[in-house]
Amino acid sequence: MSSNFLRSLFLAVLLSFFAPMLLMSGSLASTWLLTCIPGVGSIGQVPATMLLAFFDTFGSGSAIQGMLTIGLVCGFVGALFDIYVFYSLKTQKGN
Repeated sequence: MSSNFLRSLFLAVLLSFFAPMLLMSGSLASTWLLTCIPGVGSIGQVPATMLLAFFDTFGSGSAIQGMLTIGLVCGFVGALFDIYVFYSLKTQKGN
């Protein structure tokens, strides 16, 4: 295995893990901040509760564990896509 492949695989896994984690934590933070605004707090409370219930489903009752599970699965899928691209480029070149 070449060092370029391992570097590409590492970056694919890292980015595929952190992108959904940032998206999920950003959405939770924005709904939490919405609950802090007077007058619209009840509007932000419903999506925050729904997001936490969604993450609880994947984390066996723990929202943090659910977010980590989703992030790990996305990282694994990113690694699979990177391996597929490496293999398909290798076979197209005839190596």
